[in-house]
Amino acid sequence: MFQRIIDGLSRTTGSAMRLTSLALATGIALFVTIAFLCAAAFVFVLQRYGLVAACLTGAAVFFIVTLIGAGFYMAHRTRLEREAAQAAEAAKSATQSFLTDPMVRAAGLQAVRAIGIKRLIPLLAVGGLALGLMASRAGTSRDVSSEPAE
Repeated sequence: MFQRIIDGLSRTTGSAMRLTSLALATGIALFVTIAFLCAAAFVFVLQRYGLVAACLTGAAVFFIVTLIGAGFYMAHRTRLEREAAQAAEAAKSATQSFLTDPMVRAAGLQAVRAIGIKRLIPLLAVGGLALGLMASRAGTSRDVSSEPAE
């Protein structure tokens, strides 16, 4: 029984290792290709226009690549922030719809009748205090996590 589990785990781990090594080899090959293309472009501009122009052209190409990468990063971060805001809004609306549900109110009234109002008041006070503490902690952790990481 355990041998089957171990064999399955071994097969999936081996497959993951092969795919990872293939991706790593492809990445290295892509890096070498880009390095040779940059060198060829540098030599071409060097022969045509001189050393200063070749260096400035290389710097301009890498600056443009950096700007494109920064643009993708900013777009990705904005999308993540928007999704987090939508998730928070959905959670807030789900809580509000839960409290306005007539079945929840009816269950609350039945609990009050079954337990009694004199026994329920201290329980509600402790529950309200706990809810207030939870809400204050949730507010502070959300403020800290909303700052961008550097």
